[in-house]
Amino acid sequence: MKIQRSLEITLIAICAALYAALGIATYLGLFTPVIGTVRFWPSVFVPAIFSIAFSPMIGGFGAAIGIFISDMVVHGNPLLSLTVGVPANFLGFYTIGYLYRKLRDEKKIIMLIFSELLLTTLILVALLYFNLLDYSFLFAAIIAIIATALPAILLKGEDRRIVVSGSSGLMLGSAYIGMGVWVFSQFFTLPSGQAYLPGWAALVWFLWTYLTEIPFIAILTPPVVKVLKSSGITFGEEK
Repeated sequence: MKIQRSLEITLIAICAALYAALGIATYLGLFTPVIGTVRFWPSVFVPAIFSIAFSPMIGGFGAAIGIFISDMVVHGNPLLSLTVGVPANFLGFYTIGYLYRKLRDEKKIIMLIFSELLLTTLILVALLYFNLLDYSFLFAAIIAIIATALPAILLKGEDRRIVVSGSSGLMLGSAYIGMGVWVFSQFFTLPSGQAYLPGWAALVWFLWTYLTEIPFIAILTPPVVKVLKSSGITFGEEK
């Protein structure tokens, strides 16, 4: 189903506004579960919904614009946002909608989600072994992994496909952020005052981003998409 350009622009604007507003509210301490030093980031389920329910392009551009607005409030560094946050969000959320429309084989879907969770766990264990993470992060990571694995196990069909697509797209975007923040720190000072981060910092940023965001995509996105579909306001899928 081809989307009218005016409707597409409207949906991108709505997605960006919701993503930015919820992200800013999270930064200000609202809707934000915190465990130890780890602050979860629930706003990511918004562009995931738009990418799945409407189109990868809508979710991708909505996320890119929304994160830029949010970044200007959170840290105010446009160069960091445009080189790291904006492309990472577009790539990650576009991929979520794309994979949702392409993944069909149940065995491949199950293998993919557990391969991703295994990879995440191995990186987590390695960083803990070398004392590069604190144990409050470990506790939060365990909760995040369980909160993702359970929907992947218990849900079936389309709902499971949403969880796996969300995990894969978010993992790709998180990897970009991890590497992007590290590269940025080699040339510029981060808003936190850090510069010349060591290479392992890319893995920490990757884990931080993925683990603090994936539970909300896995838990919140499937039921919202189901409600939208039952209301008949989503667009057709590519076969």
